[in-house]
Amino acid sequence: MSTDKIIEVNSLSKVFKELKAVNNLSLNVYKGDVFGFLGPNGAGKSTTIRMLLSLIKPTEGSIKLFGKSLKENRIEILKSVGAIVEKPDFYGYLSAYKNLEILGKLSGKEISKNRIMEVLELVGLSKRYKSKVKTFSHGMKQRLGIGQALLHDPELIILDEPTTGLDPQGMKEIRDLIIHLSKDKNKTIFLSSHILYEVELVANRMIIINKGTAKVEGKVQDLINAKKLKVTFEVDDEEKTKEIIAHSTWGSKLDTIAKNVFIFLLDNNEISSLNKYLVENGIAVNAVIPTRSLEDYFLKITDEAA
Repeated sequence: MSTDKIIEVNSLSKVFKELKAVNNLSLNVYKGDVFGFLGPNGAGKSTTIRMLLSLIKPTEGSIKLFGKSLKENRIEILKSVGAIVEKPDFYGYLSAYKNLEILGKLSGKEISKNRIMEVLELVGLSKRYKSKVKTFSHGMKQRLGIGQALLHDPELIILDEPTTGLDPQGMKEIRDLIIHLSKDKNKTIFLSSHILYEVELVANRMIIINKGTAKVEGKVQDLINAKKLKVTFEVDDEEKTKEIIAHSTWGSKLDTIAKNVFIFLLDNNEISSLNKYLVENGIAVNAVIPTRSLEDYFLKITDEAA
């Protein structure tokens, strides 16, 4: 991983009257990261992103992008940043190409026809470049929004909840595009989301915030592997399973028993071994359902009612 910091946030806070939307937040994003910015709705994610884009001013703290103070170098820095904040909006009666052409002109930078078509190809919309945007699905509009953010070939791409409202296919399209931008185009991506699973699939590092405060930060795999998996085994014979488990080393890993359901805390490589043990001892296993305890932790620390 590169040691070059693309985003450096120190002790950042934002207060709206009596609401402290962001509270003493610090984080670092390195060159080449897909950085997951996780938290429930209302956690302070969008407020933080607006400060990163200089749309609102921090109450306290500092922001550096590309090693330079955002406060002192705003115009220069934002030339290298592309972003989608909430839902992208377009002229529905115009084509995808025409929308990007207009948005390119509004940016104040000369965007060539070849660049527009290159971006449409990148986001998988080149075959629909003449189609009116009002005929596009929500997922296609999201991809066009990312295309808009890419027009000026930014080094850093900031995406605020890019999969909100999408069906599973639309979510996969955005996920594949993020992976492509990172691996093939060497972009640094700051990805805001409230969905742990989505971030886990694409990000290499992440932070979880709640009520404007950082709760945990680190490499995604380290955070996942640091916790046991909570694995549910649904079986056909509860009493026989109890007896078999009680006379084995698996008993120490048993967490909960419900009707024909046994929940264990296991390492990933122990799941198949336990399943084999049960089957070899005459237990029919109807289902094996792993749940990362990191997900439980995420839900616990982001419980808005807490």
